[in-house]
Amino acid sequence: MIYNFLYPLADVFGPFNLFRYLTFRSIAAFLTALVLSFLIGGSLIRWLRSKQAQGQPIREDGPATMGGLLILIAMSVGTLLWADLTNRYVWIVLIITMTFGAIGLWDDFLKVTKRNPKGVPGGVKLIVSVVVAGFGAYYISQFSPPPLRYMLAVPFLKDVLIPLGLVGFIAFSVLVIVGTSNAVNLTDGLDGLAIGPVIMASVVFGLIAYIVGNIVYTNYLYVHHIPRAGELAVLLAALVGAGLGFLWFNAPPAMVFMGDTGSLSIGGALGGVAVVTKHEIVLAIVGGLFVLETVSVVVQVMSFKMTGRRIFRMAPLHHHFEQKGWAEPTIVFRFWIIAAILSMVGLATLKLR
Repeated sequence: MIYNFLYPLADVFGPFNLFRYLTFRSIAAFLTALVLSFLIGGSLIRWLRSKQAQGQPIREDGPATMGGLLILIAMSVGTLLWADLTNRYVWIVLIITMTFGAIGLWDDFLKVTKRNPKGVPGGVKLIVSVVVAGFGAYYISQFSPPPLRYMLAVPFLKDVLIPLGLVGFIAFSVLVIVGTSNAVNLTDGLDGLAIGPVIMASVVFGLIAYIVGNIVYTNYLYVHHIPRAGELAVLLAALVGAGLGFLWFNAPPAMVFMGDTGSLSIGGALGGVAVVTKHEIVLAIVGGLFVLETVSVVVQVMSFKMTGRRIFRMAPLHHHFEQKGWAEPTIVFRFWIIAAILSMVGLATLKLR
């Protein structure tokens, strides 16, 4: 809103020209989300505790709260204040994020206030998520440049585009968005474990969005140009600020957990940005830790059903290392290191063409 209000005034008052710069607005969105998280975090946590004063029932998949509200509030305020609100990509990703957050909030609410250990039925959550992601993918395709509209870009190869068609593109995009959302959700099991890699992935994709939206950089790096996609850097900068603010309260011993409210929404945001920027495969590299956590669950279930044996002591993967006696901070920091390495590998795909 600040951008849309002050942009026309830049021709009258020179200093307002600063608000036209994407880099400045990204930094402003980051700081806004971070400071807002600090300001409202304590009060929001106390309010959440009052809503779940009865305590959360023991669940098979561990504890969950509605702490992701802090991330959603800070990120949305930072984005709405500093992003260009005429940009369709911003609205599509923001709507996906908030809708997924609403699904998670509904689930968390049932678990922590209604003493319902199962929350929203998994089938209902999946159907709603698929429908929302499907609509988002359709509109992303319609606003994309015609030569790239239904294409899948392959990293490392500058001229390779795989045609998927409308149905194929929507199906693949839904897989990316919903898959990333649920992968982050599976990773959210230890204090700070999920939010650290999310922050790293957000930084990487903020840079990717900025690059693909700038024709000078796309020509230099031989990546596909997506006009106006750079504005998503503001949204991701706000997500980084909100994530750091949340980590302040989530650092061991955690005062709050993000729950499905946070994990489903921020995973959906990363998936949506990856689809817009045509870097879906790169997301699998940058978010490789989320992939490993998801694969560990799939392998565990398949192995048990087929052979009656478990490959891991417990799934997802971080629980396996817990069972082996690793201390929680050790698991978190080592997984963060893995996420940082994978983020650098993902960034390298921009140059290796």
